[in-house]
Amino acid sequence: MAEKTIANSRCIYIHETGKWPSHTVDIHHIVYQKKRRWHILACFSALVLLLNTFYLLLGQDIQVSILLLYLIIGVVLIRLLRQRVVEKESVVIIPGFGVQIETLYKSGTAIRHFLPIDKILKPILNECVTPVTCYWSLALLLREEGELKLIFKELRPPLKMLLPVWKALCAATDSSGDLAVSSNSPPNFL
Repeated sequence: MAEKTIANSRCIYIHETGKWPSHTVDIHHIVYQKKRRWHILACFSALVLLLNTFYLLLGQDIQVSILLLYLIIGVVLIRLLRQRVVEKESVVIIPGFGVQIETLYKSGTAIRHFLPIDKILKPILNECVTPVTCYWSLALLLREEGELKLIFKELRPPLKMLLPVWKALCAATDSSGDLAVSSNSPPNFL
């Protein structure tokens, strides 16, 4: 049963409670909104390049450098089309047991990681700054590990979609929600 939905131009946040009798399972989905026109344009471009390459192969004057260029560009476009595109990322919070992180790819494969509740110290909201962009991420600080475990590492949802997940993780791990990047309370941008 979906309780809350937030959408923007890139992704949709869906919060639903578990279907179990106790309704204690808390499920948070981030679904990527598909942009089919870019996929169709890339397929068409790869097809045109490959057809042009075969035309050059059948022609009288074969210029090897142009032929190789078309083949390389066609192969690169086809590899870009076949890359692993993320369709949905989910967090399943089971308060007594742990947190399951799921990534569903367009090909149908799903990768799941389960983290026991006693291994999680705190959920953390990070502000990630690169030379090109700035975005928020949600991570888990784990016991006996040197690195943070990123929750939504492929889709990078906005802060307004990360806050409900962060609050649910704080409640499930019995953490006071006092870890943010530079202050002692969660950012209030909403």
